[in-house]
Amino acid sequence: MPRVSINDLNKIRESAKSVLTLRTAQARARITVNMGDCSIAAGSRNVMRALLEEIENRNVTDVIVTVTGCTGLCIREPIATVEVEGQAPVKYTDLNPGKIVKVLEDHILEGRVVSEYALTNQEHNAGGEV
Repeated sequence: MPRVSINDLNKIRESAKSVLTLRTAQARARITVNMGDCSIAAGSRNVMRALLEEIENRNVTDVIVTVTGCTGLCIREPIATVEVEGQAPVKYTDLNPGKIVKVLEDHILEGRVVSEYALTNQEHNAGGEV
């Protein structure tokens, strides 16, 4: 797998800027994609690329796409968190390009959580975490 360079990350950021309207007042949803080392190694660049392409293809202008680092769930990467105005955030795990497109379609555009990809409290606490 090729290494990610600062140049690669800058291209992703510039692509996101050109696709999205990043005005919080106009955004009804936010998708945060994990882009830590473990995330990238697990394929989050492909997930991010697919998400941005689908947003551009559908001309979605009221969704903010952001990135974050490692959240400590490396074994479940790639991970993205979806926050829709007025709803609890949902963390999606074990993503791939097809799954993130389904999350965009079903959760963001249609308002239906994709439960088969969502991390539940029970899963998160299975290791004895509080």
